[in-house]
Amino acid sequence: MLQIEQNNLLIKKTFTEKVFPKDESSSKSLDRIVTDFDFTTYHLSTLNDNKDLILFSIYLKFWNDLVKYGVESYLTEKYEKFDGPVTILPKSDVEMNYNYSLVVDLSQLQGADEETKQNLIEELSFLKRHCMAAPFEKAFARYDELAQTYANSNTYSEEIQAELQKEDILTINYRGSDESIYIKPSFDRVTVIFSTLFKDETDKIFGKVFLQEFVDARKRSVQTAPQVLYSHSEPPLDIQKAVRNTGDDNKGYVTFVLFPRHLVKGDRRDNCISHIQFFRNYFHYHIKCSKAYMHSRMRFRVKEFLKILNRAKPENVDEEGKSIETKKTASGRRFDIGRV
Repeated sequence: MLQIEQNNLLIKKTFTEKVFPKDESSSKSLDRIVTDFDFTTYHLSTLNDNKDLILFSIYLKFWNDLVKYGVESYLTEKYEKFDGPVTILPKSDVEMNYNYSLVVDLSQLQGADEETKQNLIEELSFLKRHCMAAPFEKAFARYDELAQTYANSNTYSEEIQAELQKEDILTINYRGSDESIYIKPSFDRVTVIFSTLFKDETDKIFGKVFLQEFVDARKRSVQTAPQVLYSHSEPPLDIQKAVRNTGDDNKGYVTFVLFPRHLVKGDRRDNCISHIQFFRNYFHYHIKCSKAYMHSRMRFRVKEFLKILNRAKPENVDEEGKSIETKKTASGRRFDIGRV
């Protein structure tokens, strides 16, 4: 299966052209709007006719959910190392109709080395990834606390189990109330549940096939992968108190169980966050690709059948069913042999 990139390639290309100009066109004024298929909108524009100052803004439909889980402080931590070239705007100065804005000063990058410039471009192209990573980081931090608290306790006791059941569930309504991400930390795992809506009956069938492949792949060779579960219509018990609308026949719930080996601090944890937060896009992308491939194969088969039918058409026959031989003259006219 193909892997969808976590960063925005068009944002990366735009900043690369500005940071590493190759011709005069790269130094012109900029006003570009970039929209993703998940309702995310970016806006890049030059400020006050100053070609060295680029205003970079983002709009996310579920921004209010992210604010509850500390997205602003998380983004500040990510971009404060580029202090100077990057200025984070306060809430009062954020561009209208957008949630978050920052200003990139290209003049501050003139004396920087190439590695610093490349790192800045990469971090800017990962802006959406960093926004969505905030609730995951908070859930993983809570897992660290619970793991330390109950390290020497009998976690099977009724008292501790009752406390764990009361643990808050982090909810991200990333496509409105229809589709959400639920994150529930515990002392020995973090459970991530995606609710996804299937608008087509065939999507349900393809979805079950894909998810079964996830389960089978883990059994065959990728035994270190997270456990994957799928439930249709009814939400899992872990999130029933957080789900509003239940019993929808067009809705499915995909559960990932992340174990301590997936939550090791550092690159492994960051890689886990980068991959799991875009699972819904990855999932539906491959469903659509599979349907498109099957439709193309069906069209190809129909064309082949039409060729066979055309070759099977009967020749010219008389009333008795015998074939009538016909020939063409040099000019292309036909005449029947044996007739005067």
